[in-house]
Amino acid sequence: MISARALIAWALPALFAGQGLAAEITAARYTDPTDRYPHAVLGDGIEHATLEVTLSDGRRLSAQYPPGMVFEDTAPRLADVTGDGAPEVITVESSDSQGARLAVWGLDGQGRLAPLAASPFIGQRFRWLAPVGAADLDGDGRIELAWIDRPHLAKTLMVWRMEPAGEGWRLVPLAESPGLTNHRIGESDIAGGMRDCGAGPEMITADAAWRNVMATRLAGGRLTSRVIGRHRDRGSFAAAMACD
Repeated sequence: MISARALIAWALPALFAGQGLAAEITAARYTDPTDRYPHAVLGDGIEHATLEVTLSDGRRLSAQYPPGMVFEDTAPRLADVTGDGAPEVITVESSDSQGARLAVWGLDGQGRLAPLAASPFIGQRFRWLAPVGAADLDGDGRIELAWIDRPHLAKTLMVWRMEPAGEGWRLVPLAESPGLTNHRIGESDIAGGMRDCGAGPEMITADAAWRNVMATRLAGGRLTSRVIGRHRDRGSFAAAMACD
């Protein structure tokens, strides 16, 4: 589990500890825009220092990173990745020296917003990852998280799983497949995502050359991809996600 010591602030004071433990996260957003990490992979030099969530009881909680870390992402994503029936928050965080990692946030035992688990940092400044989504990809009742590692360089689909680790959680690698991507430098959005057209979840991306739209499945611990259409523009992804 990630240490919370790197965080410099909890948004709400400790008087909320122990209260509202049944509350769930219903929305999330990034706040406190900052230009202190000038990667500009998403089209500008602005990232965010703070993750803020809204709870089902109306309260808002937030946590802020000090200089040296930012949220480098389009938007936080809500998904139940622990299997407890309540959503957690999936984010992309970047370090000044180590680049990006995927991180999962949720409510801790005191009802505070806290980091639950994360992938390792890529290991180099200005190296990024782009989320695909979260789903039970192989039908075993456990949730997998998928992202593209360095969509402009390595172009590798990564699938990891949230698993219990003592009193906390950890992300464990399951499978990876090269030759897939979902973002080009300067685009403000991330293409594709997770879809289910009735036969189970699939991960929708482009191939490495941006010629085709690809659907990838996880089965038996292996990833298999197939072409489902030609890539022309974002409409190609919209049609794929709509199962057209």
